[in-house]
Amino acid sequence: MLPLPVSALRSSAPVLSNPANRHRAVPLTFEQFRYAFANAVSEEEAKELFETFAVPAPGAPVFQAATANFNPWTEAKVDTDNPDRGPLLIISGEKDHTVPWAMANASYKRQLHNPGITEITEITGRGHALTIDSGWQEVAETALTFVRRFT
Repeated sequence: MLPLPVSALRSSAPVLSNPANRHRAVPLTFEQFRYAFANAVSEEEAKELFETFAVPAPGAPVFQAATANFNPWTEAKVDTDNPDRGPLLIISGEKDHTVPWAMANASYKRQLHNPGITEITEITGRGHALTIDSGWQEVAETALTFVRRFT
């Protein structure tokens, strides 16, 4: 069972607030995008990210993830015992509202049962947009350093 922090629920509220959204593509307002994705960057950069990356997204995966704790047949289930999976690095942003540390760390702990290498790191001062905002190079370098250890 994964934790569901209030910030994660608030981030997904634009989708989860209407059950009909399960079968729709749901757009976010700038304010919703700012909270869920771009909370750790300046207002100016948040607007730039919104204009560049915000598109209506399918609601189904959000509903699947939100109900995964209660649905034993969930589509969001992960085979944490798969012995063929390669090394796994979970990268979390310290200020991530959408997938906060509690959720990332719970996923990490579940993956520790796998015989494969599993590591987690938290990038200070970063939010959910950590792979697309102006600090993406730090994330890329973190991932590359991890990958190089196993190639």
